Amino acid sequence: MSADDLLLKLADGAFHSGADLAREYGLSRTAIWKQVSSLEKLGIEINRVRGQGYQILGGLDLLEDSVIRKSLTIDATGHLDELAIHRSIDSTNAELRRRTPFGNGALVCLAESQSAGRGRRGRAWVSPFASSIYLSVGWRFNGGAEVLEGLSLSVGVMVCEALQDLGVEGLSLKWPNDVYLNGKKLAGILVEMSGDFSGPCDVVIGVGINVRLPDEQAAKIEQPWSDLQTSGEVHFSRSILVAKLLNRMLMALAAYEEEGFAVWRDRWEAVDAFAGRRVVVDNNGQRLAGEAAGVDARGALLLKTNSGVQSIYGGEVSLRLQEGTS
Repeated sequence: MSADDLLLKLADGAFHSGADLAREYGLSRTAIWKQVSSLEKLGIEINRVRGQGYQILGGLDLLEDSVIRKSLTIDATGHLDELAIHRSIDSTNAELRRRTPFGNGALVCLAESQSAGRGRRGRAWVSPFASSIYLSVGWRFNGGAEVLEGLSLSVGVMVCEALQDLGVEGLSLKWPNDVYLNGKKLAGILVEMSGDFSGPCDVVIGVGINVRLPDEQAAKIEQPWSDLQTSGEVHFSRSILVAKLLNRMLMALAAYEEEGFAVWRDRWEAVDAFAGRRVVVDNNGQRLAGEAAGVDARGALLLKTNSGVQSIYGGEVSLRLQEGTS
């Protein structure tokens, strides 16, 4: 019996006695105890109650390869080259970066937990076990970096629309790569590129979505946050959410070199969290105040200032509301 076998057994949230597990798998109770300990090292909280056994309180919604694949459209499946689910990994983005150069289809990497997940600007991404979506998609673009303008914004729209497909309401986008639920951060996007600036390049698109954050892990987040469970929006499995997202992402990536950001601009602005609001932009220590006025055809933030409308491009940019505004 592997630790994965035990994990699948305990995922139902019921108590399983050490004696029963030992008989079922032909192991000693000490061996079962060691396997339980190995699961706890992944950050999984397991109740140990004398006379009852082992229990994962509330159970786990584990990612299932078969459910994801069955829920993909025929067109999305046609663009999928590989789908891998890891129990624990340093980072799904890092794993795909190690796989470059990519071929003609999408490489999809998922994990139940990450030890070194990253958000934008190198911030740590809190990644508790089987509590959120940690997804990366690797894709080769042949037209160079110029065709990728606005890609992170487009992916934000894809995330919103996948969640809306499942009935989630109250979603909005914060430029350039955050998804909000009821005004608090629900998901983040990290796009990383390698290769030829003007020719073939490999792009890794990372998406992290908070589904059910344990209190201990949530306390580590240094900004207002939300998750689907707290908002009462979890009525589907994480596997179904992954499939809905891949159905949108794989088709969109296949068409992105030809269509670009143009087909996404209006859809992004329709869910712009700060449209028409007074904001402050901090770009590498340079602060600009003005009114958020949507984005241009390249995905740059349009900021109305006293000296006119300025275009703010990606990079080390943070965006927040001016004090005293709402």
